[in-house]
Amino acid sequence: MRTDLIRKTALTAAGLAFTGGAIAGPVTAAYAASEATPATQTQTDRKTHGERELGVRYEAQPNFYYCGPAATRNALSVQGKNINVDDMAKEMGTTEAGTNSINDITPVLNKETGKNDAYRSVEISSPDADAGQTDTLRADVVKTVDDGRAVVANIAGTSTDTDGAVHSYEGGHYISVVGYRDNGNTVTIADSADPNQAAYQISVEHLADWIATRGYATS
Repeated sequence: MRTDLIRKTALTAAGLAFTGGAIAGPVTAAYAASEATPATQTQTDRKTHGERELGVRYEAQPNFYYCGPAATRNALSVQGKNINVDDMAKEMGTTEAGTNSINDITPVLNKETGKNDAYRSVEISSPDADAGQTDTLRADVVKTVDDGRAVVANIAGTSTDTDGAVHSYEGGHYISVVGYRDNGNTVTIADSADPNQAAYQISVEHLADWIATRGYATS
């Protein structure tokens, strides 16, 4: 499961290493700073043949350590919300070292969603995700997206998307999961790190291994 994923055990921070080109996906507009006005995503939600994607009003993170607040902002945008990333960074305790863990993000998602139990944190504490953890992640993504919400995941390492592009975050990173297809075997990522790779698809097995040793916020 980990033949194309390399992991380091560094603490969460937004290590930014970009490779590959722009990838088509659900995000239709990219912005270089959080102050830019986001555009509504034009692709319609769909829920047929085991797939659905949510409309994202995408914004790129304004600096190297704001991936946690930016991923949370992008996730909340699928609910029609536009929350200031600076305000969220303060609530999460984000510093130049990044946002400490998914447990600092889940309360903010609940607050901004307006329900104390809208989100919960799930950890994949092992170095590698096993089949059961991958199955749980798949079910969590499908349920959350079907509820009209996005998953926020804390990842680390290097992985390859379904088009063969490489995404490397050896120091750690946060992403939003905003859709799925093939009954959740492939998931759609909104990535705040690089507007040229704002959206891409990845297998759920690779995502589970990307999350391993960390966690994600889900319905």
